[in-house]
Amino acid sequence: MRGEMQAVKKFACALLLMLLCTPVCGALSAKSAVVIDADTGETLYEYNADERLPMASTTKIMTALVALGEGDLDRTYTVKPEYAQVEGSSMYLQAGETLSMRDTLYGLMLSSGNDAAVAIAGECGGYDVFIQKMNDKAAALGLTDTHFVNPNGLPADGHYTTARELARITAEALRDPVFRQIVSTQSYTAGERTFTNHNRLLTSYEGAIGVKTGYTRAAGRCLVSAAERNGRTVIAVTLNDADDWNDHAALLDAAFAQYEPVTLHEAGEQITTLRVFGGDVDSVPLVAQNTVTAYLLPGEREQLQTVRYGDSICYAPVVQTAYAGQIEYRLGDAVLARDTLVYGGAALLPPEEKSLPERILERIFGSD
Repeated sequence: MRGEMQAVKKFACALLLMLLCTPVCGALSAKSAVVIDADTGETLYEYNADERLPMASTTKIMTALVALGEGDLDRTYTVKPEYAQVEGSSMYLQAGETLSMRDTLYGLMLSSGNDAAVAIAGECGGYDVFIQKMNDKAAALGLTDTHFVNPNGLPADGHYTTARELARITAEALRDPVFRQIVSTQSYTAGERTFTNHNRLLTSYEGAIGVKTGYTRAAGRCLVSAAERNGRTVIAVTLNDADDWNDHAALLDAAFAQYEPVTLHEAGEQITTLRVFGGDVDSVPLVAQNTVTAYLLPGEREQLQTVRYGDSICYAPVVQTAYAGQIEYRLGDAVLARDTLVYGGAALLPPEEKSLPERILERIFGSD
């Protein structure tokens, strides 16, 4: 019966998503689209998601991911003439100036600097070596329909990805807190330069945290967006989409509508018991300090794993309501919720083991 109910819920959510996305997908605004849960990789919506297509400047998500893996973002370099001679969108590098890798990454992701991409490649092992690193990273992520020829997404034969694999690249990048900080920044000043983020969803969509725009005549309008609500992060990707801003708002809304609040435990609920040594009782309960709710997709409740942090045993005396550790609820590697555990009972020392001050106090005030 439970399995049948889950199947009905999943079907209802899928139907809701289809209805909500009808203006988007029914009009075929995007040649390819996908929406995934960033933590679990669960596909929440897809349309032609596995077709190899050019991805324009959304390429720079992988460029940033590989550059961040090199570390030392505050190292500086001198801009070479070839870095400043790249066509298309630019952060306006000047040959001979000195710049940090961190500032260049902001120029890459906010201003979509093609020159920034070439500079990053040149300063992270050299242009050809860096392109190989991008393809090696794609292979390490298990991607089979992604290949990079350059670090900026300018049109080139053999430079392609799919909506699904671009979403997976983005999910990996969002695990890096520096990447998250960069792509969620609306404006950044480096010296005399000020970079403004091209992603208008940051100011128009509730919970938006990034990620990257892109456009070339060959690729059309490409957009990767991510938003976070109620502890869940959703990634949407469209390739060759003339109405991408509206489409992404509809796709994200429909995706978030699939999550339902589920109470994982109530405040004061007993989670487990802990063995006590040297006390007047053999064990004490551990109880939750707060009511904890998580937003879950149908079927996820049964997949949750609980991890408790704290001692496996304890010694008397134990004070009721004292801190006793933490509990986490995990879905794969993602921590969806956590709470503090406290002792739900006390454990006293036997009379013969009580200290002299305790015995004196008992004589004066009596004992329970």
